[in-house]
Amino acid sequence: MIIKIKRVAMKAKNVKIWIWVHNGRVMKAISRPEDGTLVIYDDHDCLLIKRTGLTRAQLRRIEVAFALAGAKRIDEQREPFTVFD
Repeated sequence: MIIKIKRVAMKAKNVKIWIWVHNGRVMKAISRPEDGTLVIYDDHDCLLIKRTGLTRAQLRRIEVAFALAGAKRIDEQREPFTVFD
């Protein structure tokens, strides 16, 4: 199986990155309101969840839940960040 790896320029408009610790592991989430996508990775950058077709309101509610649960939003200019498609 071949997995395509590409770098995402964090300069993309409206890309939000969240991190938090869950059971001693650092989890990462990327939300893209422009295309209604939410992607969550574990501490080894393995894809855990990918949701597409979400509305802006749904993504906003998820982001509020991240913040209430203690997740921290990372500055969009930090690179590199690997995304698996």
